[in-house]
Amino acid sequence: MSFPLYIVDAFSMERFKGNPAAICFLDEPQSEGWMQQVAAEMNLSETAFVVPGTDCCHLRWFTPVSEVDLCGHATLATAHMMWESGRLPKDETARFMTRSGPLSAVLLGDWIEMDFPAEPPEAVLAPEELIQGLGLIPRFVGRNRMDYFVEVDSEETVRTLRPDFGLLARVEARGVIVTSRSTGTTYDFVSRAFYPATGVNEDPVTGSAHCALAPYWARRLRRNELVGYQASERGGIVKVRPAGDRVYLSGQAVTILKGQLEG
Repeated sequence: MSFPLYIVDAFSMERFKGNPAAICFLDEPQSEGWMQQVAAEMNLSETAFVVPGTDCCHLRWFTPVSEVDLCGHATLATAHMMWESGRLPKDETARFMTRSGPLSAVLLGDWIEMDFPAEPPEAVLAPEELIQGLGLIPRFVGRNRMDYFVEVDSEETVRTLRPDFGLLARVEARGVIVTSRSTGTTYDFVSRAFYPATGVNEDPVTGSAHCALAPYWARRLRRNELVGYQASERGGIVKVRPAGDRVYLSGQAVTILKGQLEG
């Protein structure tokens, strides 16, 4: 038995930029253990597994070491491959049922716009491992159901940050988002995202992090359409548009590899 397998660079139109995700299309559900082994073999920040349904596809995401509740770049990559491979007409909405409820994506020219839940951070006291792991004094520390959220003083601080991943792995959260307002005019804010507890020290571009970044910066900058840049080594652009308890995230994608996974 074999399964179609693709690798897509998400949140970029340039190959070897953005965030790579593996997408595996299944005819029927497979065991959690098998999917985790495949994700470990892929060794990318996320591997997505897609099972067709009546009105939507069932979508699950795995890092090399665990399943996660929400993933933006692998969802964007999955929608991209559904349209590119002809599994879904380009004028139809890609619909998914996930551990975070229903998600959807539409193709708008060269951009894919996804409908995701808003995950705004609420102010909290910072644990010592977070402060020591980042090695800085934050302007703001918040948390949502998944991640700690840290605003720092400048874009330079975000870009030059060198965390202690051992300490950050001890923080009781999926990961840590670090952000600041952009100093230029191309982007409104910049960010980086660290997930050592799930086997990903730094995620290149994190769609789900923008579920927190979008409402936070929309409130701070008093604008509802913003452009974020995730300043990892690979880098990537995410357009955001908060709308109540939802966030619209837009990005681009490019296919890197097409093949077959032997089951």
